[in-house]
Amino acid sequence: MTMTVGELFIALVIIALALVVSNALRLKLAWLRKLFMPSSVIAGLILLLLGPDVIGRLIPTLFEDSPGLFPAYVQESWSALPGLLINVVFAALFIGKAIPGLKTIWMRAGPQVVVGQTMAWGQYVVGLTLALLVLAPLFNMNPMVGALIEIGFEGGHGTAAGMADTFADLGFEEGADLALGLATVGIVSGVLIGTLMINIAARRGLITPSKESDDPDDLMREDERPSTEEFSEFKKDLTHEAGTTDPLSLHIGLVGIAILIGWLLLSGLQWVEQVTWARNDGLEILAHVPLFPIAMIGGVIVQLVITRFGLEHHVSTRTMARIAGTALDFTIVAALATLSLTTLGDYFLPFLLLSVAGIAWGLFVLIVIAPRVIPENWFERGIGDFGQSMGVTVTGLLLMRMADPKNESGAFESFGYKQLMFEPVVGGGLFTAAALPLIAEFGALAVLIFTGVLTLGWLAFGLLYFGRMVPERGKGRWKQQ
Repeated sequence: MTMTVGELFIALVIIALALVVSNALRLKLAWLRKLFMPSSVIAGLILLLLGPDVIGRLIPTLFEDSPGLFPAYVQESWSALPGLLINVVFAALFIGKAIPGLKTIWMRAGPQVVVGQTMAWGQYVVGLTLALLVLAPLFNMNPMVGALIEIGFEGGHGTAAGMADTFADLGFEEGADLALGLATVGIVSGVLIGTLMINIAARRGLITPSKESDDPDDLMREDERPSTEEFSEFKKDLTHEAGTTDPLSLHIGLVGIAILIGWLLLSGLQWVEQVTWARNDGLEILAHVPLFPIAMIGGVIVQLVITRFGLEHHVSTRTMARIAGTALDFTIVAALATLSLTTLGDYFLPFLLLSVAGIAWGLFVLIVIAPRVIPENWFERGIGDFGQSMGVTVTGLLLMRMADPKNESGAFESFGYKQLMFEPVVGGGLFTAAALPLIAEFGALAVLIFTGVLTLGWLAFGLLYFGRMVPERGKGRWKQQ
């Protein structure tokens, strides 16, 4: 595949225009706002409808080499973008954010770490069990299909799109389209089911949410009265950012350094693999691992260096978040625009079974496990993990805001701390990236046993350790009975 800079520029401009249209639709259509459907997903679906699989089947071909409303080079550019831009998203994840000690994280977020890890590893258990018992024998599918629930639901559109090359390298090309489809199902069902669960919890007196607004932006601001501690932190953040050197180029440069560090680390690990256990056509795992989870480690290294030399005032957290957010928007739009509806149609029943199984597992963890592991405010905290496991982190944040608009439970801080002990491994982390190569090398049964042991281990630890704790004075801390 070759393309010129001008052709890539046109492809990016079309995505930008689609994002403008999607934002206008969200402002105009209240039902889209009530679904909390991200603008990037709407834009991607618009371009998908205008592409070869929908309108391209209904109207005469405008371009000789491509059905639909876009020339072939635009489709080719969109296909290449997710694998590149996802590295930017993960590299920027921790740059500009203070990385607290493990003890602080554990004291504030330990129970949610347990719930989140149980949720993620259990998605592999559910998916691989379904693959071995049903999808592989009855539908003749690749056993790697068992990893799609975690990749699509927990990882989301960005992870699914970023792993497209890995799917192709391992001979499971249709897996990328199925994972993207599952990510879309996860976002929509996560918001709808999460909203339903919040209403049920409110009727049963578990929570007392404030009246919601039709506009999600209003929802994020309504009735917020930060505590003195929170206001001090906010003021401190503003003070830092007021003195930052804030050209966009500086922050993009830091992201570039993080990606470079990640590439060097991954290249080094792949070299070690090739000269050791993979020699003479041996076991290859790292050769199929994408760059983005290692780029995240590069971002952590960059942030540690920034902190070590006292350079925090030169880095704007908000600017870094905007870089990552923009890259993620373009990643999602490009991935959805090139989604193969033909593949989803060919594997509709397996796709439906995976969707139902993933949703059922998420509800089980929320309803049965969370109240037995989280000592206090289990619903406000657990609904965030449920939302993240069904779609993206933003879904979890939105559901927590709906359940606890004033953050009286301290769920937001705990959720944020939990990410530091969660995302490096699953939900788009190292194991998510390595799951497909591991299944290809060792078989689905071996990975099922491994993930099953981890799921049971996290669950037993949560029940025996945090399950016996009672709330301690001070938000977010507990002690043994």
